[in-house]
Amino acid sequence: MTTTEGTDDVTVLGPDEIRRALTRIAHEIVESGHGADDIVLLGIPHRGVPLAARLARAVCEAEGAGRDPEQMSGALDITMYRDDLRDHPMRAPHRTVIPARGIDGRIVVLVDDVLYSGRTVRAALDALGAIGRPAAVRLAVLVDRGHRELPIRADHVGKNLPTSRAERVDVHLTETDGEDAVTIERGRAAQA
Repeated sequence: MTTTEGTDDVTVLGPDEIRRALTRIAHEIVESGHGADDIVLLGIPHRGVPLAARLARAVCEAEGAGRDPEQMSGALDITMYRDDLRDHPMRAPHRTVIPARGIDGRIVVLVDDVLYSGRTVRAALDALGAIGRPAAVRLAVLVDRGHRELPIRADHVGKNLPTSRAERVDVHLTETDGEDAVTIERGRAAQA
């Protein structure tokens, strides 16, 4: 862990740790699904989408056989299924992108950056149910910070990171932020 000079931010994962965590999660996904034939990875916007794409590439590398990661990953918009729309009604919807082979009868792995209260995952399950009927649904997250408000747990976790509610966990990814890092901002109301 490193502290960013002049701030209360503590870096808990750097680029190498994130890469290793995603590689490990990809191998877990392959092993738990007995291969990648029926796996579909759906990222929850914002940072879950690039994480799902990275995991798809890592799953394809683990499986070999020249699989196309773009046929394995997509995005799942949860905007209209959130339970906080009354508080924040001006949320812009994102695109839902389902791979051509669909989700019916497949193992869908929902991918997100941080698991906190569980409300985002609940919304994702509702959105997924409106699209189709997977054989099974799993959850992969880069960081599980605890403080669940709903009975939801991740099947694949990059790092368990016990935090207080007064801390904020920020995930930075090259695709969205220009760098790979996970930081904890101490003493600020949690939002992640």
